[in-house]
Amino acid sequence: MIELEGVPELVDPVMVAAFEGWNDAGDAASAAVAHLDKEWKGEVFAALDAEDYYDFQVNRPTVWLDGGVRKITWPTTRLSVVRVGGDKPRDLVLVRGIEPSMRWRSFCNEILGFAHELGVELVVIMGALLGDTPHTRPVPVSGVTSDPDLARTMDLEETKYEGPTGIVGILQEACTHAGVPAVSLWAAVPHYVSQPPNPKATLALLNRLEDLIGLRIPLGELAEDARAWQVGVDQLAAEDSEVAEYVQSLEEARDTAELPEASGEAIAREFERYLRRRDGGGDGGAYLRDAPSDRTRPPKPKPTQRPGQGSEGESDNDESGSADSSDD
Repeated sequence: MIELEGVPELVDPVMVAAFEGWNDAGDAASAAVAHLDKEWKGEVFAALDAEDYYDFQVNRPTVWLDGGVRKITWPTTRLSVVRVGGDKPRDLVLVRGIEPSMRWRSFCNEILGFAHELGVELVVIMGALLGDTPHTRPVPVSGVTSDPDLARTMDLEETKYEGPTGIVGILQEACTHAGVPAVSLWAAVPHYVSQPPNPKATLALLNRLEDLIGLRIPLGELAEDARAWQVGVDQLAAEDSEVAEYVQSLEEARDTAELPEASGEAIAREFERYLRRRDGGGDGGAYLRDAPSDRTRPPKPKPTQRPGQGSEGESDNDESGSADSSDD
């Protein structure tokens, strides 16, 4: 039974969730929720019972010392609430945890129970996948839903994906069947720079979330971290001409694919985003534009298997039909 006596009545609440693991390339999505929790000083009000959902040989508990007393932190999923003021206040319920090892249907039902009790009006689940996208270009973020009406009203893609899925896809479908509006936001992380963190992808997810729910999100030092990340990737193999050619081929493919999008309507949308972020004192949107043409190149790709390869992360079968985005 869910008891929420300590949680005040929320204003137009939106639930924002992310899970470490298979759905979280470069830790981009879980870092986005962690950023929201930190910037808005979230207050944890619930944690799911770790015994119910996690295999502790897969996700190990950690032991630490608190004033000489040994304590254990168990892998779990926690829920916190942030109160966002301003002219149009809107509260957020943040769900941050690890992809469960078992009992996914019960896990989703428990999350939906919290959403129902709190009067959540929209669930946004964030994820990240590995794709054939150059690190020198803006991070592709796709917004997808299983609800045709929601896809039309919020200018989202309707998912057509078939194949293996993770907890992001399962939770989205659970929301749809329960009649709760749900959206997934997916960032594409360059497969040749897959090590976490990836602040550029985290920043892109937060910018898309900002547009989706109409809240000004404080970026803190995230934009500067994203710049430093790109500079660091460039500097790792400035002398590697083979990698330079590989990234150039990715750039050319990306630019060719996006050429039809350079319409007056698309440019107007980007300009509106720029104005909104400029008025708020942030420069995160500007950073997502193309880097200078004299940039150096990233490290040489290694033939390692990508998380989700053969499923959502594979370019031939991913949910939006391209290597730079996914629906699930």
